[in-house]
Amino acid sequence: MSFTFDEKEPIYIQIADQLRDMVFTREILEGDQVPSTTKLSQQLKINPATVLKGMNLLVEDGLIEKKRGMGMFVCKGAYEKILRKRENLFYEDYIEKLVTEALRLNISEEKLLEMVQRGYQNGKFIN
Repeated sequence: MSFTFDEKEPIYIQIADQLRDMVFTREILEGDQVPSTTKLSQQLKINPATVLKGMNLLVEDGLIEKKRGMGMFVCKGAYEKILRKRENLFYEDYIEKLVTEALRLNISEEKLLEMVQRGYQNGKFIN
């Protein structure tokens, strides 16, 4: 389990984002125990309160749960929650902008679909 940090966002948000990605990529599975705050803070050489703050974001989102005396575990359904959220963000960040620009260019729905389909071959994007 490896973490990388940049200067753009607070470290606790980056910890939450990277743990969320580990669940999404199934590096950490539903039902698995998440590394303890102490272990992560020692490994990353950061304050345990910073790690806990990041983990609490995931608790608030219903992705991990605290089991008293046992630690924190990935909740059942966490992967689906992350998937749905990412799909919604994809729609907001890309599809809405794509359709808006297509309308500005007077590209018809059929032509836009054709352009998107042309980009895919066997599940891969082709230029």
